Amino acid sequence: MDPSDVETVFVAGASGGTGRAALRLLSSRVPTVRALTSTPSKTEDLQAAGADEVVVDDLLNPTALTEALSDVDVVLSAVGSNVTDVWSRDEYVDGTGTINLLDSAVDAGVEAFVMESAIGVGDEPASPLAAAFDVVIQPIQRAKAAAEAAIREAPIRHTILRPGVLTSGPRTDTVSVAEPGAKLWGSVSRADVARLMIASPVTPAAEDRTLEVVAKPSFPNRALDIDWQLPRNERAGTVSVDTPDDGP
Repeated sequence: MDPSDVETVFVAGASGGTGRAALRLLSSRVPTVRALTSTPSKTEDLQAAGADEVVVDDLLNPTALTEALSDVDVVLSAVGSNVTDVWSRDEYVDGTGTINLLDSAVDAGVEAFVMESAIGVGDEPASPLAAAFDVVIQPIQRAKAAAEAAIREAPIRHTILRPGVLTSGPRTDTVSVAEPGAKLWGSVSRADVARLMIASPVTPAAEDRTLEVVAKPSFPNRALDIDWQLPRNERAGTVSVDTPDDGP
């Protein structure tokens, strides 16, 4: 996808830290940013954060997702469960919810789908930290793995990002990105993850790939050299050069 071809981006999980960071960065780069929430009272808040339109629906029990995605170019799925959900839920938005979103995106003809997963998901060798993380929230990690598998099988361009421990720090643009099995470990800000999610659909090297992501510590010997691009739509008044955020 050419960076100038992105017209409408749909952000699921828009109320979370990664989702809000995505709204902020997208608002000046694409003509239409559409945010999803399951809570009607969050509509005005999401509009203030950068959403042009807000859709109210529940990914675990969707009613009109395909219609909401009818003119969307890119779907960013930044949804995630809380640790407490491990003991209180049978289904997770990370799994069933993401798959529902994926199916609707395919039905609607969406061009690209990006998922925020987590380090430690999958069967590849993992660092001790990632392995421990996997044990603590094993049901959620299994749900993410099921969603990842569905995305890889779907007829849609995709990128799956597996970040390390998420923080609310500022965007740095200095992350390490590697293939699964590279055993990365550490932390990364939600703002940095949001940038990569936005960049993935217009970055050729990210097409149909699953990537681990951390910022601290850095892994120069394991990291891939990817020239990340960002959408630049003239009608949104954007430019091709971007600078890190000043805050979280």
